[in-house]
Amino acid sequence: MSPTTAVHVRDLHKRYGPKRAVDGLELSVEHGEIFSVLGPNGAGKTTTVEILEGYRHRDRGEVSVLGTDPQRGDRRWRSRLGIVLQSADDQAELTVAELVRHFATFYPEPRDPEELVAAVGLTEKAGTRVRQLSGGQRRRLDVALGIVGRPELLFLDEPTTGFDPEARRSFWDLLRSLRDEGTTILLTTHYLDEAEQLADRCAVVRDGRVVALDTPAALGGRAARQVMVRWVEDGAARSTTTAEPTALVTALTARLGPGEIPGLEVLRPTLEDVYLSLIGKASDHHLEEVPA
Repeated sequence: MSPTTAVHVRDLHKRYGPKRAVDGLELSVEHGEIFSVLGPNGAGKTTTVEILEGYRHRDRGEVSVLGTDPQRGDRRWRSRLGIVLQSADDQAELTVAELVRHFATFYPEPRDPEELVAAVGLTEKAGTRVRQLSGGQRRRLDVALGIVGRPELLFLDEPTTGFDPEARRSFWDLLRSLRDEGTTILLTTHYLDEAEQLADRCAVVRDGRVVALDTPAALGGRAARQVMVRWVEDGAARSTTTAEPTALVTALTARLGPGEIPGLEVLRPTLEDVYLSLIGKASDHHLEEVPA
């Protein structure tokens, strides 16, 4: 394992009775990157992350997190991790500020609680009891509690569920600032735009295995995939796929004359298109090709 590797997983297996939740999964996460794990429900994402966090034992396989086997991780090792679960329901009678200050006492060099409450957009709710928060506000508080200890490695499981668009983008800025400070982030999300905006690399998990791992731009051969070009000619809609869209548009310009090409669209595969093909589902964005 490279010294630059924060998380190393090799041939990971976990069964629940006859069900293979994780079936030979392999991945590595480098220090200082945002790494996103994508996959449908039941693919094995949550089980894998729980094994990495030390909350669940594996059946077999090789796992190292910050240089330690999670099954042997001690209190000092755990203090180097930040964990934001899908949901939490605790300390309902404390206020937001009280709970963040309380969690800050668990760590040797915590973030400033007041600054942290502001960073997750809860300044106006600092004096509100946790039980009175909306779902999205509680999610922001969960994130604050996960990062108050300045973790070296932060696990985020669907962190922006319940966020409005403005809050999501503010949170993305926060994660980028954490990465810039050197925090390694492992993120599971169902929001593909979130993965595309944040992740340095993505892994797509299906049936307990990683079926693709690359940058968002190159995942599943996305960068090399054919481009769909659509236009209108002689009153009829036309389309074709090509690896050389610029050359095709140049040819259309020569054929149709100067000026704008009617109805011209150049459509490259989206991350959603690639993701759906990798998990075995058809994309709603599929376009029927009409010969040029």
